[in-house]
Amino acid sequence: MKWSQFFIPTFKEIPIGTEAVSHQLLLRAGLVHMLTSGVYSYLPLGLRVLRKVEKIIREEMESIGARELFLPCLHPLDIWKQTGRDQDLKDVMIKFEDNRGRQMCLGPTHEEIITNLVKDFVQSYRQLPVTLYQIQTKFRDEIRTRFGIVRACEFIMKDAYSFDRDKAGLQKNYDLMYDAYKKIFKRCELDVVITEAESGAMGGDVSHEFLIPAAIGEDTVTVEVDGKKQEQVAIELGHIFQLGTKYSQALQALFLDEDGKQKPMIMGCYGIGVSRVIAAIIEKHNDEKGIIWPKEIAPFQVEILPLQSGDDQTIAELAQKYLSALEQKGIEVLLDDRNESAGRKFNDADLIGIPYRITIGKKNLVNNQVEIKERATNTVSLVSKDQAVEEILKLLAK
Repeated sequence: MKWSQFFIPTFKEIPIGTEAVSHQLLLRAGLVHMLTSGVYSYLPLGLRVLRKVEKIIREEMESIGARELFLPCLHPLDIWKQTGRDQDLKDVMIKFEDNRGRQMCLGPTHEEIITNLVKDFVQSYRQLPVTLYQIQTKFRDEIRTRFGIVRACEFIMKDAYSFDRDKAGLQKNYDLMYDAYKKIFKRCELDVVITEAESGAMGGDVSHEFLIPAAIGEDTVTVEVDGKKQEQVAIELGHIFQLGTKYSQALQALFLDEDGKQKPMIMGCYGIGVSRVIAAIIEKHNDEKGIIWPKEIAPFQVEILPLQSGDDQTIAELAQKYLSALEQKGIEVLLDDRNESAGRKFNDADLIGIPYRITIGKKNLVNNQVEIKERATNTVSLVSKDQAVEEILKLLAK
């Protein structure tokens, strides 16, 4: 991919009114754009990062037998009234009357909706267990939007739901999700702290939070530092719940057991704030120059940075050669082909934080060499121009 054919509106200045480093870098690196407070567009570079996080989540969900669906954002308020959560969530629920006079809302979460769906298709113990998930936009009328996409009015969440015949089945699914969450956050290079938590408006009697210590956190977590326990603020990235029968009883999601008796399904729900994961990665992986993306999350794996040299086509031809060779190997590459100064290119490269960079300049080409930089360590090495692709492949394979 060539920079000139992409859309990466970077800028040097720290945006006014931004407190969080992640918020500043998301805007400066051209990953997101604020439409209004708490509402953001994902620009092409940010969308690539979002898709990488979603890919990890999907792989881990599918590996434990969860199957993806996609539920509507638009909900009849009547369904929420059956569980009483139209009142529990009244302060954040976005409600309105449609043209037919129906009371509607934009989904702040989907427990009621998934329960209503499953009850229409599952009637026997033979059809259980069932675990379904989605990656979907949620809407909450947050009074205090903060830290960019960390606390927003419109945000992306992965929410999964398990339906079982008994508590033993629920515990099995809960444990599978617990382990899957640990794998997801590890792959995102986030060292989460897992704590028992209150279930709140979600219901149920068992829940766990997955938190990452960060300066902009709104929760508190106890961590061990140099052998001593201390409290730190943290961002909640995930929360899993053993719901029991709260929703299945209210919405009559029943099944017939072996004896022909009707029983309510035993439910669990499992959420990850996908938007928050992106912000948390930036909070934990940055320096004074910009973002340092983990390999599996980065929008591109390699950036090729040719330095302009008048009418000499050697540099441009070598850059194109590297681009083609790496793409043929399945590597995602961004070629900065802009007619910009070396300083602007270097600054933008550090800002957007792609893991590896190949710099092609006349000075080093005199010795048939190019420069490779690893963003995470800022390590720079000179390699033969004929060995650059091979060296990059070795680094990516680490």
